[in-house]
Amino acid sequence: MLESINQHVTLHLDSLNSPDFYWQISLVASACLVSWVLSLLLKPRLNRHHLESGKARLAFAWFNPESLRPLCLPLLLVMSLGGIDFFSPEFSGKSWFLRAAQSVALIWLLFVIISRFIQSPSIVFVIKWIGIPIGLLHIADLLVPLTLWLDTYSLKVGNINLTLYSVLRTLLFGFLLFWLGRWSNKTGQKMIRSRPNFDSATREIMSKLFEIAVFVLVFLLLLNIIGIDLTALAVFGGALGVGLGFGLQQIASNFISGIIILLDRSISIGDYIQLEDGRSGRLRELSMRSATLETFDGKDIMVPNEKFITTSFTNWTHNNQHQRYQLKFQVAYETDLDLLFEVIRDVVSSHPQVISGDHLPIELKPDAEIEKFGENGINILVEFWMDDIDDGKNRVGADLNYMIWGALRQHNIKIPFPRRDVKVLKDAAGTLDSTDNGQ
Repeated sequence: MLESINQHVTLHLDSLNSPDFYWQISLVASACLVSWVLSLLLKPRLNRHHLESGKARLAFAWFNPESLRPLCLPLLLVMSLGGIDFFSPEFSGKSWFLRAAQSVALIWLLFVIISRFIQSPSIVFVIKWIGIPIGLLHIADLLVPLTLWLDTYSLKVGNINLTLYSVLRTLLFGFLLFWLGRWSNKTGQKMIRSRPNFDSATREIMSKLFEIAVFVLVFLLLLNIIGIDLTALAVFGGALGVGLGFGLQQIASNFISGIIILLDRSISIGDYIQLEDGRSGRLRELSMRSATLETFDGKDIMVPNEKFITTSFTNWTHNNQHQRYQLKFQVAYETDLDLLFEVIRDVVSSHPQVISGDHLPIELKPDAEIEKFGENGINILVEFWMDDIDDGKNRVGADLNYMIWGALRQHNIKIPFPRRDVKVLKDAAGTLDSTDNGQ
């Protein structure tokens, strides 16, 4: 490797005295000057005021042209230096100085792009401290000698020959592939779920299949980079099947259950689901392993997909958003029930979230009726329909209880409470004997 470095240094030093070298310097300096002047003229025009009005401005409302200002100079410099090859073909591929200037300009452009537009600190770190040094080694024609030198350090494990270069290459490209897979998966799922012409179940199916396809592709590319023959996956697949049958049975069951749920469309994002044990929440996320139910008190319930296949559950809102609820209370026996029923129906119908109106069938209108005769009063049953669940932002039941209580007070209708009468009696001996009557 040292001999290769000495040869490159000697070759470049010898070319410093040639007339072509000074001509290259003048071309690079001219390209830098032109790029600098053009960037000064272009930067002030990169603002929202220069966008056309009307439909064009509305279409590009998401775009901020001011964010492109830092890219002006490096982008123009790359274009100017690239144009030298077109106008001066005699230097194309022959001038190391021109090629180095073009590479430095391209590295500068990439550095500005990752610094301004990539939010992941790990990716920025890899590109700055690994990608850019590799680019500089390529400019100096030292990348190939370095890789050959790293290949000399090897470790043989069975039929696999591991070199230091192959390990570093696998780590670097594996990290980039998994980051690219996660980013493309997130972006692709966001695009699929934003399609209005698909229903929620279809969007979930397509997004999960897209997720599986992305990570399978990343896995196959990584195996190819490592150098593993893809035909060996047949043997690996058989071993994986045995492993799934024994050690990964629950994971495989949840995975297959997730696919079945997405295909039969028994639940969808946004459904309000009540489990067999009484826990309930709105379905916020459905992954290939579990479903996430978000309760109204801010908690998340993680439910394995297998539970939706092997146990019963109640889906309150999957096919019908209309829900019927009941309220119960007691009134005294001396109450005028005809007046009471009329007052209660009017009060319940006046709530804006209660479904009411003369056009509705009788089974959908708010109703009040006698449930049964109790020990202390008459039990009244109130039934009403509303959209969505009576909880969270829709606290209709609590509002109606308060409104009914106010209406009862206004019409002087009594709500009974348990009462006990105690009689004190004297027996033949003159002692006191108390009896308790339950009224």
